[in-house]
Amino acid sequence: MKFFVDTADIGDIRELNTLGLLDGVTTNPSLILKSGRDILEVTKEICAEVDGPVSAEVAATDYDAMMKEAAVLAKIADNICIKLPLTLDGLRACKALTSDGHKTNVTLCFSANQALLAAKAGATYISPFIGRLDDTAINGMELIGEIRTIYDNYGFQTEILAASIRTVNHVKEAAMIGADVATVPPATLKALVKHPLTDKGLEAFLADWEKTGQSIT
Repeated sequence: MKFFVDTADIGDIRELNTLGLLDGVTTNPSLILKSGRDILEVTKEICAEVDGPVSAEVAATDYDAMMKEAAVLAKIADNICIKLPLTLDGLRACKALTSDGHKTNVTLCFSANQALLAAKAGATYISPFIGRLDDTAINGMELIGEIRTIYDNYGFQTEILAASIRTVNHVKEAAMIGADVATVPPATLKALVKHPLTDKGLEAFLADWEKTGQSIT
């Protein structure tokens, strides 16, 4: 599974990138607002920091305006992935941009039928929102499984990008079902390494090492 980090905070991105954990970055209008920075400026900085795809989302809702905004975003860097809403206009823009050789990420997916349409439109990534489905008492992981089955049935190349991830268990379950990518908040991504027995074992090893009186350097 590939890991994208879901943030526009360049500090968090740099920290995770130095650990070798990042395959890409996803942003959205809410994350841009949280960063307090200009979208073009911060996105350019993110693209320079990571080698993988950086999703930058259009704000327009009609096809012509989407295509104009996509043209601006695409000029930021070669690793830009244009993020589009799962609407009819968004799917039309996805088809046009994909045909022109651009990477695309179709977002706000909440059903298998929507994911099927995105794949038909040639989306590079489909972003089903797990956490937001869980908020409505629907198991978001069931959607990941449905999309995986449909895509495998027909050999679609669109990658399943599990989004709206809230917990480390979301990451594990998405990986077990077969999501290609998980886009994860920085804190959740770093929490994947945590286990109380790891901490306890390390504490015991360090205590025993101190008793030896030795030094490796």
